[in-house]
Amino acid sequence: MTTQSAARVPVEDPAPPRANRRRRRTGSPLASAVTSVALWIYALIAVVPLLVMVTNSLRPNRELATEPLGLPFPPDFSSYQRAWIEASFSTYFWNSILVTVTSVTISTVVSLLAAYALARSSSRIVAAIESVFISGLMMPVFLMILPIFYLLESFGLVSTKTGLIMVYAAVSIPFSVFVLATFFRQLPGELEEAARLDGAGPLRMFWSVMMPLVRPAIATVVVFRFVPIWNDFFYPLILIRDRANYTLPVGLTTFFGEYQTDWSTLFAGLVIATAPLVLLFLVATKQIISGLTAGMGK
Repeated sequence: MTTQSAARVPVEDPAPPRANRRRRRTGSPLASAVTSVALWIYALIAVVPLLVMVTNSLRPNRELATEPLGLPFPPDFSSYQRAWIEASFSTYFWNSILVTVTSVTISTVVSLLAAYALARSSSRIVAAIESVFISGLMMPVFLMILPIFYLLESFGLVSTKTGLIMVYAAVSIPFSVFVLATFFRQLPGELEEAARLDGAGPLRMFWSVMMPLVRPAIATVVVFRFVPIWNDFFYPLILIRDRANYTLPVGLTTFFGEYQTDWSTLFAGLVIATAPLVLLFLVATKQIISGLTAGMGK
């Protein structure tokens, strides 16, 4: 009797928990779809002004006056020629390329070496040096401009691209060291021990083992320093007096004054100034996302 009654004891059906899990899963695609739609709407809102800028740069002024939001059929590239040659945009553009690329390269190379040394040392002196680097992030730009100006003037570097490059490289190092040192600390020390056992020296170990592993961090640093330097107006306005050494942000001020009624040329100049930033983000998007999300799953 006991055996039969025990056999008749009902067993709990595990179906409800599965049903609950199934219901929870059905809500996930809906949330994902809503998020995707919201992101696409945001992207559309962000891209529309760029499209208007590009299309209006390919249309003559008479069409812009009568139909501001029309399409360029046929496209007219004469505005780019006026902006590039007549408005000296070629000079401003190449000055910005030289200053930005050189300063970002110098600051990134110096920051890589400094960040690797700081991340791999546990000395208190090295920790104090790192604090000095990080303190540069808290220094307001406007407080530094007067001593920087007098320093460059004492070396005869005022109104030169060399002086501007040195300033940009110096102010970029604190942020770059902070980001790169954080990434180097996430790398296991066993990698260096294995490379050392294989006979790799310090430089070989740094270049062949550590550098490829922090490539997303390098891309993040390059982009996050390239954009503000490319768009910076303050330092060139104070330190550059010769118009032949103007960068794009300062050159745009004179450009807008001279061509304020030539809307097609104005749009062409804005496209020239924006194109390198868009190209940089398109090329480095994958590395930027990897750099920003590194360590989030730990």
